[in-house]
Amino acid sequence: MSKSGGWVYFSVILGMIFWGFTFVTFKFANESFRPITIVFLRLFVSIFFLFGFALLFKRLGRIRKKDQKWFLLMALFEPFFYFLGEAYGLTMVTATVGAVIIATIPLFVPFASFLLFRERLTLMNRIGLVISFAGVLMVILSKSQGISAEPKGLLLMFVAVFSAVGYTMLVKKLADDYNPITITAYQSLYGLLMFIPLFLILELPVLDIGSASNRSLLAVLYLGVFGSGICFILLTIGIRELGAAKANVFGNLIPVVTAILSYFLLKESMPVMKILGILVVIGGLLMSQISGIGAKRSSRKEAFQHPPYS
Repeated sequence: MSKSGGWVYFSVILGMIFWGFTFVTFKFANESFRPITIVFLRLFVSIFFLFGFALLFKRLGRIRKKDQKWFLLMALFEPFFYFLGEAYGLTMVTATVGAVIIATIPLFVPFASFLLFRERLTLMNRIGLVISFAGVLMVILSKSQGISAEPKGLLLMFVAVFSAVGYTMLVKKLADDYNPITITAYQSLYGLLMFIPLFLILELPVLDIGSASNRSLLAVLYLGVFGSGICFILLTIGIRELGAAKANVFGNLIPVVTAILSYFLLKESMPVMKILGILVVIGGLLMSQISGIGAKRSSRKEAFQHPPYS
């Protein structure tokens, strides 16, 4: 492995570790803020970071008038519906369960791509989906209590999953004409505009930032800068240098990182069944992508995929 190649792998792994923290930091933010406030503040922070980064490195493109409708629809999927599902879902399920469910996004993308773009669906995609779902069931089911997470919370997390799939399909349509930083910056801006009415009506009247803990404020800052900014940039580096298949495999580290952090920081229980379930999910994810790992670097449109992370 070359020295430069080593730094690429280091960047991608570091990005996955940062993303693993986002599920835990959300719990810290939720100690002082309600879900919509967390999303609003997170997007507000990320806009300054992303537009600042894009302008500094001259990577911000201009959106053509004919594509505005696609950018608006993309922002409706994510961040609007995605973050509503994830934010409210994480108030009802543990950080570990949430991370495991979100990590299944890459499994559904090939099926949507087949339906909309007639992209080939491999046998490994199908097998990986079945195995990973078995792992998800192992994580969310308790031998003594049945479902170990609130069903409504699980449903909301899957709203986030399918919103991300819809987002990815629109990115496939736009990725030939716009770079990833431009897409991400504008989706965050349009998403923030969509959240403004909800924030003003539901959150602002009861918002008391003065009583928020330092831990919650730092958590929101982390979500905006790292979760919606630096992590994406690091993944973009990996996709550019390694290709989508290799880079996305590293996303399988996220549920592991979240589970370890949740055990130590949130004092979540970690029974053997949950540990085995996480390993099964990761195994299924690897199987679903292994057929493309040895492929040559993808084209720009193929390479840009939604990061399955918070």
